[in-house]
Amino acid sequence: MEPITQQQNKSPALKKSKSRKNINHFTDVHGLPCIENIVRSVEENPEPISTNIIGEIPEWINGSFLRNGPGKFEIGNHKFNHWFDGMALLHQFKITNGSVTYKSRFLSSDSYKANNEQNRIVVSEFGTLTMPDPCKNFFQRFLSTFELPKPTDNANVSFVTYKGDYYVSTETNVMHKVDPETLKTTQKVDWSKFVAVNGATAHPHTDPDGTTYNMGNSYGTKGATYNIIKVPPTKNTAGDTLEGATVLCSIPSVEKSKPSYYHSFAMSENYVVFIEQPIKMDLLKIVTGKLTGKSISEGFSWDPKLNTIFHLIHKQTGELSTIKYLAKALSTFHQINAYEEDGFLIIDMCAGDDGQAINNYNIQNLRKNGEDLDEVYNTMCRVFPRRFVLPLNVDRDTPYDQNLNGPDCTATAIRTDKNKVFCTHEDLHGEDLHQYGGLEFPQINYGKYNTHSYRYFYGCGFRHLVGDTLIKMDLQGKHMKVWEQPGLYPSEPVFVPSPNATEEDDGVIMSVVITPNKDKSTFLLVLDAKTFKELGRAEVPVNIPYGFHGTFNSTQ
Repeated sequence: MEPITQQQNKSPALKKSKSRKNINHFTDVHGLPCIENIVRSVEENPEPISTNIIGEIPEWINGSFLRNGPGKFEIGNHKFNHWFDGMALLHQFKITNGSVTYKSRFLSSDSYKANNEQNRIVVSEFGTLTMPDPCKNFFQRFLSTFELPKPTDNANVSFVTYKGDYYVSTETNVMHKVDPETLKTTQKVDWSKFVAVNGATAHPHTDPDGTTYNMGNSYGTKGATYNIIKVPPTKNTAGDTLEGATVLCSIPSVEKSKPSYYHSFAMSENYVVFIEQPIKMDLLKIVTGKLTGKSISEGFSWDPKLNTIFHLIHKQTGELSTIKYLAKALSTFHQINAYEEDGFLIIDMCAGDDGQAINNYNIQNLRKNGEDLDEVYNTMCRVFPRRFVLPLNVDRDTPYDQNLNGPDCTATAIRTDKNKVFCTHEDLHGEDLHQYGGLEFPQINYGKYNTHSYRYFYGCGFRHLVGDTLIKMDLQGKHMKVWEQPGLYPSEPVFVPSPNATEEDDGVIMSVVITPNKDKSTFLLVLDAKTFKELGRAEVPVNIPYGFHGTFNSTQ
């Protein structure tokens, strides 16, 4: 299919450009098609299945496209309440000389095994609270309501690598090492055995030398702290996992008992950037959830009166910058890239002006249709790519109350106090992105351009509750290319560079495309990243739910 190309204003990414005055003002959408089958339970397929190739899959692609996401939404007569709660299903598209096979396997987590053994939900998830065992007597059930919730190890968010090994992870303290060839679970790894944290994100960042950074919270008598974690690149002993991991820096939460929720963080060449946003977690509500009958998700709240804070931590020294960079209340799940240039730190992210969207992804909402589905979508905040430009050299001679970024930069930074700089963003898009509902699941040519100045990023357009288009954004001119077909729902695009690539977009984009209204016709899509034209697709004769994140494991 020919891509739809939208040409936008031609000014450079950091120059002045037109921007929508109020991105929350949209024309209501009517007649959204039902997408309930994107959250249907499926069976695993642990043995390779042949796929039907339409077009051509480039023969230079050799490796496994690995995907993670929820695949089971009911246990016995019990149903999960939230999209984030489904049991983790791991997927592998193995690509060899133009042919593709598919396999999938449920993660053999403690949660999965316990649920299956008792044929009911026995471990609470983000939006689902487990009920007391009906086989216990009344007194036992009463006492169980006073137990602290056992953290789930249902790692259904992402595939990540540490020290060359593959793990699947969510946002609790447990990851699982996985064999990328068989998808079998080989080892359960608890972060708290190596560093004093209660969890870690599913989106670590890796330096060219293999050093990996992540973030995790700690909860103590002095309140909650955010911790920057550093994992060395090499193994010291056989079977080594996270040995050598250290806490590089600890940052106290602004509100001791209500830390901010974060899904990821940004990283440049010299800095880790933690974005403390006004999505708050009420720790008291969360730990007393069993007593009050409230799920973890009900302990989350959005406070638009609070500012967003950018915390800068130097990667080599672990020193926290004394300058707090502030912005108005925003919510962000995923950052695009961050890099340093001419004394400034540029942070690109997908962000919105409302932090309540997380609760819109209840499974009952995803299974609505007609006007009910339209109402859910029309009340959701849209997420768009934005750029913040932070001046790094703020000292006693830095002037107050003037834009430190200069007249040619639309993103502003104004020193308002001794240690405070207030920032506004620049839109990394033109008007036409609004017709695609914004952009999420951003990806770049990570291996070559992460922490460096770059030109292209890729993502999903969100005209529905999930992605329904693939978008390539060119920062030189802010024009875009779009791949779309009615009734098809592409997931996160992953860039794979071609051998001996010399240009940033020399490679392919891979995405698993879900067909909720057509049975057993999901396919792996391969686009030319430069032209955004379809090269080929590999049709899978089984149903696959809409997933979250993935990666490509090259065997070249």
